[in-house]
Amino acid sequence: MNNILLFAGTTEGRHIAEALRDAPVHLFVSVATEYGETLIAPAENVTVLHGRKNEEEIRAMLNETQAKLLIDATHPYAQEVTKTLRTVAEATGTEYLRVLRESETADGCVFVDDTDAAVAYLNGTQGNVLLTVGSKELHRYTAVKDYASRLFARILPVKESTDAAFALGFSGKNLICMQGPFSEELNEATIRAIDAKILVTKDTGASGGFAEKIGAAKACGATPVVIRRPNEERGVSEAACLALLSERFGIVRSKQITVIGIGTDGEGTLTADAVRACEQADRIVGAKRVTDALSRFGKPVVNAIAPKEIEAVLRGTDAARIVVAMSGDTGFFSGTKKLLPLIADLRPTVLPGISSVSYLAAKLGVPYQDAALLSAHGRTINAPAKIRRNARAFVLVGGEHGVRDLIASLCENGLEGAAVAVGTDLGSENEAIVRGTAGALAGRDFSPLAVVYVENPDADGYPVTPGRSDEDFLRTDVPMTKSEVRAVTLSKLKLTKNAVCWDVGAGTGSVSIEMAETAEDGCVYAIERSADACALIERNKRRLGVSNVVVVEGTAPDALADLPAPTHVFIGGSGGSLRAIVETAFCKNPHARIVLNTVTAETFAEALRLIRETDRKDAEIVELNVSRSRRVGAYHMMTAQNPVTVISFSGGADA
Repeated sequence: MNNILLFAGTTEGRHIAEALRDAPVHLFVSVATEYGETLIAPAENVTVLHGRKNEEEIRAMLNETQAKLLIDATHPYAQEVTKTLRTVAEATGTEYLRVLRESETADGCVFVDDTDAAVAYLNGTQGNVLLTVGSKELHRYTAVKDYASRLFARILPVKESTDAAFALGFSGKNLICMQGPFSEELNEATIRAIDAKILVTKDTGASGGFAEKIGAAKACGATPVVIRRPNEERGVSEAACLALLSERFGIVRSKQITVIGIGTDGEGTLTADAVRACEQADRIVGAKRVTDALSRFGKPVVNAIAPKEIEAVLRGTDAARIVVAMSGDTGFFSGTKKLLPLIADLRPTVLPGISSVSYLAAKLGVPYQDAALLSAHGRTINAPAKIRRNARAFVLVGGEHGVRDLIASLCENGLEGAAVAVGTDLGSENEAIVRGTAGALAGRDFSPLAVVYVENPDADGYPVTPGRSDEDFLRTDVPMTKSEVRAVTLSKLKLTKNAVCWDVGAGTGSVSIEMAETAEDGCVYAIERSADACALIERNKRRLGVSNVVVVEGTAPDALADLPAPTHVFIGGSGGSLRAIVETAFCKNPHARIVLNTVTAETFAEALRLIRETDRKDAEIVELNVSRSRRVGAYHMMTAQNPVTVISFSGGADA
């Protein structure tokens, strides 16, 4: 059994003791007070000793424990203790390892004490590395995992340097042979060219271009790793110490992963639990904008956005305590949703944040429990349809002109009178909230980081049942499916929210528009061969504020060739091409749902033949006879409309 004597009493000491629990070592932990003893988690291989010790007592402790390694993780300002421990270790021939606390005034840099510590740090990270430390110690960096492909060494363009690099296994594409000095712009271009995530340098001072290297690294989002100048206080960081212990004793360190929402800015909106997680973290992972907001914690960062990219970082790092930082709240349109299934076996802890919606709602003094919550980040949404149906809605807007485009769509769809509040750069010093009607704010540009709140007082009067009144639609001599028939037709279609629909022979667009209102997250293609009818459909779209109808002028089936595969098809007019239209739909989607209306015996007979030939077992035929009253003097007389036959069937397994 390997015996280790650890002088703790600090956070770093507790972390090291925790990492060595159940390891193939016997760990003796010395703390100054009884309280310090209570902070060390018990384990079979851990013995805790408390009480302040002088030089003689430390010698006796080393003898009694038979420790071969003495780890000094005492407070940075306990200089006398450190001096005594170093003296005793040297006198007794005991291996000594000093754990240093990283400076909190590093201003975005990671400081290490020597090349070994730099190597240990790199082995706990991922991504390409730009080495600007010269060629003399290049051989020591071969201890970095995948060094030949991961490290890019900038060395002098002389034969000695290049020969040494090639002998170590570096290839030409991983060598940058240049003579300085290097400007910040040239450093930045180099970092971007090799996609470096980390820059390693020495504290070379002004004459060595230190500031230019650090400035370039920060501009590119790369982490600067600085090897300190030699001084009396020698040692390694906590992370480097843990990496060395893991390698030496074969310790598999369990990872503690915490996914946090940073709120609107990562400063004033962080929860206390999230602050503690960041303070204790060995590494913070997230998008650059998010990790920049957490720079005050002075932790090493890895910039990653895509869930699979973050997963690769988490599985590849040797860091024990990792924070994955997400903007806003982890449960509100966050990348957390896609990340969690990928890392479920790592048992992450999820800490919520303050979402931009809850922040803006508080600023406006409105509740949000009954509001529609919409996101246009990286997706297309039918915002007018959602807002038309909801008295209040919050929209997360994406893109440079996202707010302007959203407001324009409201105005184009009859919602120019809706009350709008635009919150931009929430939680930052540039925060602004602008209010007005959609019409008054139209054409204005806003910051891309925006949330829009919309109130629609007319939402309660918006119809939610099929069969709009015929008077809702503008009409000419273009044929229109009447209200009662339309209601039955829509019920037979069995539409879903995200349906992709064809309306073949759309006429006035009455069925198209009602299909679109039901499939508010989908799209309806209104196919019509008459140019006048197409123009009328466009007018009815604007009149009723329906934006997810695409008018296609042409004759079916030719006009269907370039359309996306439908989930639902309504055939109101086939022009004698019923069979070809149905075959085209099933060719694109064998499971499509078909509903056709007919008033002629010929179309009815063709539909029956088609159903029999393809053995459509779910086929349903309904004949509608509708009579409407008309006033005759003091009386009401019923007047019959043309009977309509509604035929419905599906493709796929039911065929």
